[in-house]
Amino acid sequence: MNRFIYSVLFYLATPALLLRLLWRSLRAPDYRKRWAERFAFYGDLPLRRVDVVFHTVSVGEVHAAVPLIRKLQAHDPALEILVTTTTPTGSARVPAMLGDTVQHVYLPYDYPGAVNRFLDRFAPRLLVIMETEWWPNLVHCCAVRGVKLMLANARLSEKSQGNYQRMHKLAEEMLKSFDAVTAQSQHDRERLVALGLPPAKVEIAGSMKYDMMLDADMLVQARQDKQAMAGRPVLIAASTRTLDGEAEEEKILQAFGTLVAERPDLLLVLVPRHPERFDAVAAMAGKKGFSIARRSRDRIALPEQQVLIGDSMGEMQYYFGLADIAFVGGSLVNTGCQNIIEPAAIGLPVITGPSRYNFQAVSEAMVAVQGMLVVADAAELAAVVKSLLDDPSRQQVMGEAVRSVVAANQGATARNLAVLSGLLGSAR
Repeated sequence: MNRFIYSVLFYLATPALLLRLLWRSLRAPDYRKRWAERFAFYGDLPLRRVDVVFHTVSVGEVHAAVPLIRKLQAHDPALEILVTTTTPTGSARVPAMLGDTVQHVYLPYDYPGAVNRFLDRFAPRLLVIMETEWWPNLVHCCAVRGVKLMLANARLSEKSQGNYQRMHKLAEEMLKSFDAVTAQSQHDRERLVALGLPPAKVEIAGSMKYDMMLDADMLVQARQDKQAMAGRPVLIAASTRTLDGEAEEEKILQAFGTLVAERPDLLLVLVPRHPERFDAVAAMAGKKGFSIARRSRDRIALPEQQVLIGDSMGEMQYYFGLADIAFVGGSLVNTGCQNIIEPAAIGLPVITGPSRYNFQAVSEAMVAVQGMLVVADAAELAAVVKSLLDDPSRQQVMGEAVRSVVAANQGATARNLAVLSGLLGSAR
């Protein structure tokens, strides 16, 4: 496929894109808002031209980019920075974490006209794309205009490599347009090079997610609330997801039912990945007979409440701070696992399901030091959690092991900053 055919197909897909926004807005009303930005129409918004654009997609990429953005701001406070996302949840995190020190809009859809309007409005010297979000027209238009291009914290799973291989010419054209790429691992580098990225343009910098910042105030609040629970054991199931009608929470609640029969004081903190599913997951837990509390309504669980629904945004570290054991979702359904570094940085033993392609290298490192366990299904999850509940000293050893992996792999943000600064220095 070449870029012209891709662009024609993208224009033809416009009705489907709009219907998808409407469908998603049924559960998340914020998807109904700011449609004009998705086509690069900004009206009278008070927007300035910028030096650097960071495209961060959603919450995970925003969190990964924030330490780099802050280091860049400290390095050169005069820089004007724009952060783009594609989801309302990611959008909400930008001002929450960076305030008014950056500008923010949605990245427009990848139509040539919209991309050119976006570049006309902001005229960046450098575009930094986080992880895997390659858009052919965006990359091409930046290259034509002389805007420097950096793919930062890049990762590419075998599954994604196979998808790109089916449009190899388009992928190769994009990759050759980047001025610099920082890969998370040797495997990521090899897959990118196999798709056409010139080897001289890529270096292995590690994952910036290892450099995450712990929120001391949030963790203190979590410890205080945990003390109020008088020693009650806490299992968190974080960032749980659904795929093709298969809800990961069904498996979590099945395992929890087995566990609570033997440990009636066990509290499950259940945190769905997407806020539009908060109500459905709360209803699911209630229908299974569990007494539930909701963070947005009850703050913490009472002794008689068995499941705390984490239905707030930006408080994941608080939820991990409550827990003794962490299961990380997106792994018992085949969506590649969510962020396992966050609970590891806090020092929790980590459990996932078998789907781990988004954090493959990280998970292998954590399994190697025996700080992370992989389960196949609900029955194995219940058995593993029970064994850890019965052995607090093992919980501590595992937590220290995964925390050591995090500490040993920090520094990627500084390496990315060096690459980024070099590109800015050579930009117009």
